[in-house]
Amino acid sequence: MTEKTFSLHGAGDMDTQTLEINIGPQHPSTHGVFRMNVVLDGETIVSLKPVMGYLHRNHEQIAENMSYTGSMPYTDRLDYFNSMSNNFGYAMAVEKLANIEVPERAHYIRIIMAELTRLVNHVSVIGFLLNDLGAFFTPVLYAFREREKILDIFEEVAGARMMCNYLRFGGVKYDLSPEVLARIAGILKKFPKFLEEFETLLTKNEILCMRCQNVGVLPAELAVSASVTGPMLRASGVNYDIRKADNYSLYERFKFRVPLGQKGDVYDRYYVRILEMRESLKILEQAVKEIPAGDIMSKKMVPFLKSPRNFKPPVGEAYARVEAPKGELGYYVVSDGTAQPWRYHVRAPSFINLTILEDLCIGQKVADAIIILGSVDIVLGELDR
Repeated sequence: MTEKTFSLHGAGDMDTQTLEINIGPQHPSTHGVFRMNVVLDGETIVSLKPVMGYLHRNHEQIAENMSYTGSMPYTDRLDYFNSMSNNFGYAMAVEKLANIEVPERAHYIRIIMAELTRLVNHVSVIGFLLNDLGAFFTPVLYAFREREKILDIFEEVAGARMMCNYLRFGGVKYDLSPEVLARIAGILKKFPKFLEEFETLLTKNEILCMRCQNVGVLPAELAVSASVTGPMLRASGVNYDIRKADNYSLYERFKFRVPLGQKGDVYDRYYVRILEMRESLKILEQAVKEIPAGDIMSKKMVPFLKSPRNFKPPVGEAYARVEAPKGELGYYVVSDGTAQPWRYHVRAPSFINLTILEDLCIGQKVADAIIILGSVDIVLGELDR
């Protein structure tokens, strides 16, 4: 912690002493190894610079020196809460590059896993946000109780709870048994009751409303110009969801709406995620009910299952994106015809969405910076890569 003299008024006015502090990198409310360099006038924020890079692992450079298939488990480690969505985006990029058709049943399974992942992310980030607000651990424990049920499904299907490594180019690694589908249906039946209980405790809670409403407002114009995506963008009232805009995979078959906020404050970012979970439940109910029989892997990719190093996409480039729980997760892949990508790049929503953190925090109190950061929803594995 250091003190600096900082002029707030101009050359002719008296200088006001401000305080420059570091929040992090060990601070428990920063959602990873992350630091904020904050300049305060009293308790009011006049400047805030995010400092990142503590978890940089050369993700993209590693992928450029591995086989295409060998990089799939590394995508799990980006947003380690949402490995299924990470797999989804990477698989789509390579399939586009190599012109691989995915069987219908595999599309359904991917969508089921992606929407279960959205439930895992949103319920967790709401629990963390309440923890940031000082609600102790009760909300996050309620959230993790429901998260565990979905992670049990992931473990049974993929063999791992968080680092699933489940999708493959052309399909998925394992099929969903009738028993697993029945268990998923059971979760979907009980989850709305949990959301109702959660909302009863939180949505109209006087303390939550006072702390979150009109705090960290993100205007729609700034959100669009800064390329913000996901729940943050929709909380500012911008109707943009890649599942609707691109209709990737088979999302055009499912009926769901895109929830929007009005002010773009911390409260709207909380409530949009609540509403998005309800829409994910609708998609899941349709997918589980309508999932067709058939193959889970493209016949074109069967020869490469035992010898993935022989998979060499044609020369070209491709970009694919998914509506991940945090926003637009995109993969850009360039092939030179060898077994390793010539260029591999990740468009990480955590990184893009964080760029407007200072805009959200200037003029707010220092305690509000913690909940504003919590409402952005970042994971440092994805942000730093």
